[in-house]
Amino acid sequence: MDLKDYIASIPDYPTKGILFRDVTPLVDDGEAFKEAVRQLAEYAKSVGADLIAGPESRGFIFGCPTAYELGIGFVPVRKPGKLPRETISASYSLEYGTNELFMHKDAVKPGQRVVIIDDLLATGGTAKATAEMVKKLGGVVAGCAFVIELDGLPGRVTLEQEGYDVKALMHLSDH
Repeated sequence: MDLKDYIASIPDYPTKGILFRDVTPLVDDGEAFKEAVRQLAEYAKSVGADLIAGPESRGFIFGCPTAYELGIGFVPVRKPGKLPRETISASYSLEYGTNELFMHKDAVKPGQRVVIIDDLLATGGTAKATAEMVKKLGGVVAGCAFVIELDGLPGRVTLEQEGYDVKALMHLSDH
């Protein structure tokens, strides 16, 4: 099964000049979704994951079933104001400005091996901010896994420079 067949490309979304890679058709197809989760779980198992962390919101879509498949926990990484207990945070750069992600302060125990899962690797900012919080709590970033990696953007280099292992189920161009 070629998972690339289940990715829609939307030109000029959300702004002119951007080619948006939509994972919704993959999630809509039970067999394709199952295969993507199987591959993500295989990777997480191979690096000894104790936990999966997934940034809001598509990281939830792929991270939760992966954690379930492995029988391990899932850590939601949220936008401001979404978590009810004490949190830690990390900022990351966007094309125009910055954003901030949050994680519960007790989400990761010291020494736990965490795999960060998201739908898309572009600049690496979201994954890097998530990794920063995992490390702040004493966890080990066992790896970062993505359904899509956009070639031509610095995401992989950004994460590998930090010493993180990176896995992508597929590579697509950024245009």
